[in-house]
Amino acid sequence: MRNGYPDRNRNTARRAILRLLAAAPAALVSAEKRDMIVRSAKPEDFEMPPDGFLTWITPVERFYVRSHVYTPNVAPEQWRLTISGRVSTPVKWTLQELKQLPRVELVSVMECAGNGRSFHDPRVIGLQWSLGAVGNARWAGVRLADVLNKAGVNAGAKEVIFNGADVPIGKMPDFIRGIPLAKALHPDTLLAYDMNGAALEPSHGFPLRVVVPGWAGDSWIKWVTDIQVLDHEFDGFWMKTAYRRPVRPVAPGAAVPPEQMEPVTNLRVKSVIASPVSGETVAPGSVRIQGAAWSDGAPITRVEVSTDSGRTWRAARLGSDSAKYGWRLFDATWIPKQPGSYVLMAKATDTNGDIQPMVADWNPSGYSYNACPQVRVEVGGEPRKPVSKTPAMPQLPATVKQACLGCHGEDIIAGQRLTRAQWERDVQKMIGWGAPVRPEDREGIISFLVRHFGAQ
Repeated sequence: MRNGYPDRNRNTARRAILRLLAAAPAALVSAEKRDMIVRSAKPEDFEMPPDGFLTWITPVERFYVRSHVYTPNVAPEQWRLTISGRVSTPVKWTLQELKQLPRVELVSVMECAGNGRSFHDPRVIGLQWSLGAVGNARWAGVRLADVLNKAGVNAGAKEVIFNGADVPIGKMPDFIRGIPLAKALHPDTLLAYDMNGAALEPSHGFPLRVVVPGWAGDSWIKWVTDIQVLDHEFDGFWMKTAYRRPVRPVAPGAAVPPEQMEPVTNLRVKSVIASPVSGETVAPGSVRIQGAAWSDGAPITRVEVSTDSGRTWRAARLGSDSAKYGWRLFDATWIPKQPGSYVLMAKATDTNGDIQPMVADWNPSGYSYNACPQVRVEVGGEPRKPVSKTPAMPQLPATVKQACLGCHGEDIIAGQRLTRAQWERDVQKMIGWGAPVRPEDREGIISFLVRHFGAQ
């Protein structure tokens, strides 16, 4: 047993798979072809660019990807889904057997819990997502409740946990997460095998992933092979330590004790301005402000825009496409009275009356960022889009290469910009997960990281 979950004697197989996956550099190439923002090529962490918020259904090739591990290669004819734990009859399903159950489709936003992390101040550790770690797709599969009912959930069951075919890197804990039984039995919680009318791609969880509409993407487990029903809350790392946020608002930079944290669950009401983009110069005349807004299953009823730094607001037009869990496109026409520098803003409201805040609640892991977007544009002059410049990557010393690049690429390091204390904590975590760092090299590695990738 491992953290209360069957070990399945996979350690030897995992090491073999890791050796094979480490030699596959295809992730970066495929992301560049899709014009995605690469946060990490290995493992795959790709962000959707701003123009992705201009379409209601996000094409699969533009849909963000978040992976803690390398993408497994799953053979569908050998794949099985096992249901065990507090059930009357443990069940093992093939993909074809699952597809005999009633097919269900729904449109839903999936958003990474850390989407927008780069905007938190003070800065926090983790992938420095901008706003594109989110997408809106049409998911199809079977109800998780139908699968669980076939096995017969016993009295006293409280939580359902999921494991996949993915292989932990080094000593990283296996990515196992759970949801309360009530959420698992909700008719909108799915085991999906299709995305936008086609079979899931490997990066998105082929052959089966969990769809938990209204909740953050950390609960949408990919490559699912095992589902276990428990009579207690699961105490594995990814539930009890990771993906947790404070139970009440805290001061920016505050240390929050574990007992004052809870798992990330519901999404929060949010809007994003996709066009114009920050730093863009637009010609005098009519300017179209466009974007998307979403919440946790309470449909968006209103989006307001401001063109004067939040002094005044007016309602935007909402797109005709809508779904309970989907995002809503919006647009508004603005005619600036004179040339100058302007801050455009948006603010969403849902059917529960929740209103997007001007300032997001800070938390130690940078989860659930949902502040009103602020986009500064210049009116007048030659129209132009801003050009982003990637800073030159310094030559990594051998100690840093040996310690870091066995599990991930240089891109993750370059994206952090952390304080010394944060780099110390991050390096120590990686040592605990198996990074080969000699005690005499630790201080030199940290000093290098702070000097070249420190907080700025």
